[in-house]
Amino acid sequence: MNSHEAPRNVLDFIERLIDSVPELEALLLLREDESRGWSDAEVAARIYVSREEAARVLETLHRRGLIAAAGETPLYSFKPAREDMRGIVAEVADAYRRHLISIAVYIHRKSSASVREFARAFDLKKER
Repeated sequence: MNSHEAPRNVLDFIERLIDSVPELEALLLLREDESRGWSDAEVAARIYVSREEAARVLETLHRRGLIAAAGETPLYSFKPAREDMRGIVAEVADAYRRHLISIAVYIHRKSSASVREFARAFDLKKER
């Protein structure tokens, strides 16, 4: 690893559990104050996405066990389903501060590859 690259364990975490920069930024925002519950509107305003996008991001993070939701109109907070996730998320937060550009590029490339792979699946069905 050179000084411009994020640690491998951070990239592995992102590979498995993070699909977009807004997902990563929402996770890290909630981690800043674990005692606070955030609405989708509040998260949207802080990470500069629409409320609908924030709601989708938060639901995705919740489904993956990275955050908790409470209430009928949910408020989200950083409460990972597995306690061991706290340590890696702390490492991700530190790496993102130091390697913001390389991590953002990594996420975008990962997303682009996933979209291409998904599209190829439809091409294969057409050929049959």
